[in-house]
Amino acid sequence: MASETSETPSASRYVVGIDLGTTNSALAYVDTQSSSTDVRDFPIAQLVAPGTVETRDTLPSFHYEPATGELPPHALKLPWGEPEAGYAVGIWAREHGGEVPSRLVQSAKSWLCHSGVDRLAELLPWHAAPDATRLSPVEASARYLAHLRGAWNQAHADAPLEQQDVVLTLPASFDEVARELTVKAAARAGLPRVVLIEEPQAAFYAWLATQGDQWQPVVEAGQKILICDIGGGTSDFTLLRVRRQSDGKLQFHRVAVGEHLLLGGDNLDLALAHHIERRLGGDGKLEPRAWGMLVQASRRAKETLLSAGAPETLTVNIRSGGSRLIGGSRQVELTCDEVEQLIFEGFLPQVELNAQPVARRSGFQEFGLPYAPDAAMTRYLAAFLSAHRHAGDGPGATATDVDPARPAIVLFNGGFFASPALQRRLLDVLGSWFNRPGQPHWEPAVLENRRLDLAVARGAAYYGLVRRGVGVRIAAGLARSYYIGLADAAGRQSAMCVAPAGVEEGQTVELAAQRFRLVTGAPVEFPLFVSSTRLTDSPGVLCEIDPLQMTPLPPIRTVLQADKSRGAAAGAIEVTLESQLTEIGTLELWCREVDGPRRWRLQFDVRAATQTDRTGHTGAGEQQGLVEQSAIDTCHAIVARTFGGEASTTGETIPPESVVKRLAEALDMSRADWPPSLLRALWSLVFDGEAGRRRGAQHESRWLHLLGFALRPGYGMALDDWRVGRTYKLLQQKLAFPSAQGRAEWWILWRRLAGGLLAGQQRALAEPVVAELRAAVRARQRGRSIDYRPAPHEGAECWRALGSFELLDAGWKEELGEIALQLAKHEKQPVLRQAQVWALGRLGARQPVYGPLNCTLAPDVVERWIGALVDLRSPPDSLPLALMQLARKTDDRYRDVSPSARDRAANALTELNAPAHFIELVRHGGQLAEAEQGLVFGEALPHGLQLVGG
Repeated sequence: MASETSETPSASRYVVGIDLGTTNSALAYVDTQSSSTDVRDFPIAQLVAPGTVETRDTLPSFHYEPATGELPPHALKLPWGEPEAGYAVGIWAREHGGEVPSRLVQSAKSWLCHSGVDRLAELLPWHAAPDATRLSPVEASARYLAHLRGAWNQAHADAPLEQQDVVLTLPASFDEVARELTVKAAARAGLPRVVLIEEPQAAFYAWLATQGDQWQPVVEAGQKILICDIGGGTSDFTLLRVRRQSDGKLQFHRVAVGEHLLLGGDNLDLALAHHIERRLGGDGKLEPRAWGMLVQASRRAKETLLSAGAPETLTVNIRSGGSRLIGGSRQVELTCDEVEQLIFEGFLPQVELNAQPVARRSGFQEFGLPYAPDAAMTRYLAAFLSAHRHAGDGPGATATDVDPARPAIVLFNGGFFASPALQRRLLDVLGSWFNRPGQPHWEPAVLENRRLDLAVARGAAYYGLVRRGVGVRIAAGLARSYYIGLADAAGRQSAMCVAPAGVEEGQTVELAAQRFRLVTGAPVEFPLFVSSTRLTDSPGVLCEIDPLQMTPLPPIRTVLQADKSRGAAAGAIEVTLESQLTEIGTLELWCREVDGPRRWRLQFDVRAATQTDRTGHTGAGEQQGLVEQSAIDTCHAIVARTFGGEASTTGETIPPESVVKRLAEALDMSRADWPPSLLRALWSLVFDGEAGRRRGAQHESRWLHLLGFALRPGYGMALDDWRVGRTYKLLQQKLAFPSAQGRAEWWILWRRLAGGLLAGQQRALAEPVVAELRAAVRARQRGRSIDYRPAPHEGAECWRALGSFELLDAGWKEELGEIALQLAKHEKQPVLRQAQVWALGRLGARQPVYGPLNCTLAPDVVERWIGALVDLRSPPDSLPLALMQLARKTDDRYRDVSPSARDRAANALTELNAPAHFIELVRHGGQLAEAEQGLVFGEALPHGLQLVGG
């Protein structure tokens, strides 16, 4: 599917195609004022050495920021742009950055589609040097595009890139969020108007561009064309179908697109680096700096040994750079056969056509990216061809002896296939699936693609011409089916198809049969699912939510505002839904009033979706079921009689200290068993009774306690972000009764809701306390008494809340940990000492509870804490839990503490008689048990809700 970000402008002189690649970017163009409309490559000026600018066919997608004083003045100067940028992208950034990986940004495109982190946050380089400037994946992508824009404008001062028709490519498997962020990156780069096209389509357009009018004899009606596009970061599989139109002409139809697979050349580099590492030092691991250098060396070795005319052997040299290597050797000799065998068996193994990918954790997690669970690309391809065996079959399709999963033609694209050996291997696997004994040997026709590194950019430029009516168009409607999640009164989950596969851009799908009652003035949220296998469902079809066929997306949400000027009454409005595939490649849902003309758009929440996915529609929270309305009415009466309001005039007044007990008795259910749906309904009742907390200190304490208890852990259910936001806004004012108990409950509430707070909100809550703690430390250093001395219970809960604020920046977390450690050494109040050590465990945890992995502290800091905690006199009961979190093995060399630190922690846990599973988690890793999740969180979690990082 191609799409554009705004109305098409008046025709520009140039049509430009940009391939924003994971490993390399490229630019091609067509000069429409030339006598020839051939697609031309644009050589890109870039730094190839400090102070040296030359042009190359591609721009490596690498970003390097030198340290202060590392280079002489003006070493990074480019022919365009003032002042000097202070960073470099391209060849020199790639080559030099390989020697200093802590200052190198790479694979930004893979991070752009990583739903497990905030993609708008400054998190790259993933393991940056302390003085390096971190970039968001969007900003890094924008800098690559800005470099292309600068290079183009330098060469075409009379036709700046921002005024041309620009077609920007992206993987076919990019979800809606990644598409939106790609557009955002282009806008930051000064390209506010771009057209999007999927890379496999662009690769096929590049082939069409080379054929002129000679393509028709190559294809036949009914044939399937398989496009295998495997680049540095992703594997994209696409199927085209050749169809004959009523006028007898042939047309290409895109009929299927594979699931998103973060699996490509980067994974080959990691696999080869692991292989070399084992040869260097047995079962041990290189230190992070040496490992980063080895990965870059492995990439170069792979490219050399898999190229046409490759040498039989190659020596890989690993410079220590001051880092300790495990083995004595610094060199490894690789053979071409050795590398081919490693890649064949690991990535292109011979499998059966009915094979399915293995759903296990990938071993390649060094850069924090969620790589595909199974490295075997052939298993994913087998599953793709099998699932789409009948994709594009027209009505009345007849059975044949040929398996309909068999493609007639294959187009290889992406740097992975620069190796003829890898192309040959995949063809052999395809042949094993479809050749039969006693029948003539079959092999698909292979379309020529001479420049795998430039084809996508060339095809994008050609597509720009197609949009002007020149060339051959691929008919490409919606490649997937989209569904809205629904629940009946009993809580049973189902999904309704709102946008079936095949919908064309701008086409509206009306769903008049299903009606909804929506409340104005409050957010409404629809769980959204997508399927690339259920391609025949019709609009309005209800079906079960099958996790094997449906992938959850971040929800679509909006607030329906009634137009009071038109006399619209507030309350529930009956609406129907309609969907539309927009021209920017995203799905829009509209609510249409049944008995009126009003319409509301359900807005896709890109900002929320770029953060760690905390939405609850895919979790077990809703699956715990919905309680009857009578139970909620009972709760309402008890809350009203406790915290006041109109209902308090009837029935007895309930003392605040008894409210939880009365609720449990009325529901005939222990509070530990209250399902999430009941808790969130209770939150609404307590929130609405906020005025009642001002009746006295005890009322305020119990109100805070019940409000936080009902909303814990701050995420996991639909609309929790909205609930937490309203709670935070309401409680910006001071406590009405700032007693020690009230302040303690205040901190308990924020500890419970920490996972739903934004980073800025956590910082605002922590800032006053951190300031007082700093003053107390300075006073201690000067031999004075400590001024900051809260009551023990209040101070303990404050520390637990601070430890739960995982979105604080690393500097704050390290400072808080150091303060907690120093105080714990001398603290005489057991309850405070317990909390300080507990907070240390959360602040330095190797596996965050809910925060993105870039929030974790450096291992050397945590190793220092482990040593200090092991040496504590009279260790508190919270020490085993803290040690387990600090030393827990993750198999990520950038997060894990050293083996010696893990051994020391494990030995200490043994001496402390810690649970056996704590020791197992430290020595071998694994997942937290349910009870352990409660310990880490600070109390039991609601049934069905789990810690994100458990």
